[in-house]
Amino acid sequence: MEHLVDDGMKAGGLGLSTGLYYAPGSFAKTDEIVALAKVAARSGGVYSSHVRDEADYSIGVVAAVDEVIRIAEDARIRAVVSHMKALGPANWGKSVQLVEHIERARGKGLDVFADQYAYEASGTSVVAALLPRWAEAGGRTAMLQRVDGTEGPRLRAAIAENMARRGGADTLVVSDYAPDHSLEGQSLAAIAAARSMLPVDLVVSLIHRADAALVSFNMADDDIVRIMRQPWTMTCSDGELTPPGQGKPHPRGCGAFARKLAVYVRDRHVIDLPEAVRSMTSLPAAVFGLRDRGVIRPAAIADVVVFDPARVQDRATYLDPQQPAAGVTAVLVNGVLAFEDGIATSVRAGQFVRPER
Repeated sequence: MEHLVDDGMKAGGLGLSTGLYYAPGSFAKTDEIVALAKVAARSGGVYSSHVRDEADYSIGVVAAVDEVIRIAEDARIRAVVSHMKALGPANWGKSVQLVEHIERARGKGLDVFADQYAYEASGTSVVAALLPRWAEAGGRTAMLQRVDGTEGPRLRAAIAENMARRGGADTLVVSDYAPDHSLEGQSLAAIAAARSMLPVDLVVSLIHRADAALVSFNMADDDIVRIMRQPWTMTCSDGELTPPGQGKPHPRGCGAFARKLAVYVRDRHVIDLPEAVRSMTSLPAAVFGLRDRGVIRPAAIADVVVFDPARVQDRATYLDPQQPAAGVTAVLVNGVLAFEDGIATSVRAGQFVRPER
């Protein structure tokens, strides 16, 4: 694994990323990750982690962020907490501790950052949100055998507990389900009621056919605002798109940046416009070592977004999530006009970006 990381860094990789919340990444031990992060650090790489717990599934969100801090310290590597949040009612308010712990680490000289999308809902899958990780060991076939076997009652109890952890079946909305697209946009509670089933039984029924993508309404505004106001928080989308007519993915894929500019800058004055723009441009460029990007100055790469602060607005909704933002006049990629007056020019000027080391 260390050789694979080294090969990837030599090929131009930005660093090492982990998905410790998800199987099989969840089975990795901290010392193992430190060993790999040290290899990335030798080449000037960054460590970015979808942390081990964003709620209270296992070690808890505070301990999960502390794990990123420990890896940053032990591997001597710049680290990013992705995508920082306090998930579920039992964890609302814990952003206070998260911010304090990162501030303490930065005070010790560690380069620790975070990224964030500014929505009250997160996005994941039924399996990731509701099944315990031990149930996924060995892959999908082994998981279904556990669901149907002697461990079935224990698994159903865990599903019910995890559903409550996220706020209940009413807060969990199917966003993509290939076997039956008619379910998309409906909550697990509504689907279960229509089928005269318990939500736990519905979950078992769904995963027998396929995993389903979920939009999960489980974050508090106070936490979102507190995390956003930190000078070390970058803006991200964590977004995905689906083919037309298939799925209702999280609106963050099309609306995250415009939403921050419209809702949190213009309408609510949570942060000012220069700070919001910095969180989207020069800060991530600096974190990931992208020289001459993210800034406007002579000789810098002309990646430019032209927008009207008074008109910019996210239009993507949970029921119609793939609507482009309003108020964006033009986009230049590497100095070439890629988007003008609401229309893509079809010019492909992107290029492989190598970090400066």
